[in-house]
Amino acid sequence: MSRAPLPYSSRILELFKNPKNAGKMADATVSAEAGSPVCGDIIAIYLKIENDAVISRASFESYGCAANIATASMLTEMVKGKRIEEAWKIGWKEVAEEVGGLPAVKFHCGVLAVGALRRAVREYFRLRSPKPAWLPEQDTFEEKQALDEENLAKELSRRLNASKDRSDSK
Repeated sequence: MSRAPLPYSSRILELFKNPKNAGKMADATVSAEAGSPVCGDIIAIYLKIENDAVISRASFESYGCAANIATASMLTEMVKGKRIEEAWKIGWKEVAEEVGGLPAVKFHCGVLAVGALRRAVREYFRLRSPKPAWLPEQDTFEEKQALDEENLAKELSRRLNASKDRSDSK
């Protein structure tokens, strides 16, 4: 059985082949991850935030498909030079538009990228006070997706280890 290739835009393919801002940032102010145990995609976002709450640099690490790499790359380009509040407002649909659209089965890649960004922003304000009024108390959809998937992965790992322990004790 052969599979038809996904209809990726030329922009996605270009960013997959030549991602911008790829790599761990050693001097990041803050970082966060988001991942999906269903597809195996993982994104880590690194932000360098200056004293005036402007993101001066952004980079990412990705373990995933072309859409995962492209959306993370695009998001890092979109947030550079923005104040944290402006970056927070970027949604996964905007990222998807900037990469020329995503196939429906790849929407989660944009969600993961934005989820990682928003987790990094929350972490930044967790380490500093006061928390700004614009930062919602409740996690956003993108954050919940990243957290739900992270919690699922931890639960699966716990169950696998418990099963292995039972097998080893027999």
